[in-house]
Amino acid sequence: MGTFTPLSAAGLALILSLGVAGCSPTFRNHGYVPPEEDLAELVVGIDTRASVEDLVGPPTAGGVLEGGDYFYVRSTVRTFGPRRPQVVERQVLAITFDPEGVVQNIERFGLEDGRVVTLSRRVTESGVQDTTFLRQLFGNIGRIGPEGVL
Repeated sequence: MGTFTPLSAAGLALILSLGVAGCSPTFRNHGYVPPEEDLAELVVGIDTRASVEDLVGPPTAGGVLEGGDYFYVRSTVRTFGPRRPQVVERQVLAITFDPEGVVQNIERFGLEDGRVVTLSRRVTESGVQDTTFLRQLFGNIGRIGPEGVL
């Protein structure tokens, strides 16, 4: 049987520490939400779209229509080994405007305020039905005339 040397103990410790470090979670940040200091300078009923953009920057997302509300979104995603990435923190800052473009409300939402939204998927059916690749390939034989080649 072999002897256990200090060098092999150091090698074992290195392998174990690399194994543990490989299993540590990694975090990624996406998006931008303005800090509270900048938001404190906004005045509801006075500031406009232009002053909001000058003070806190352009939004991450805007409303559906032209001149819609501003939404600033920031997410933190944790990845742990081979597992699926998981959103551990999400902040949404919504700045709503009245029809004249003046700030009407400033709201902050977190991940705990979220709801699952079911998206509908509409797919246009193709005109090709029950036709394999070979059937399409051989179906074109005889359809090509001399004028199609030139």
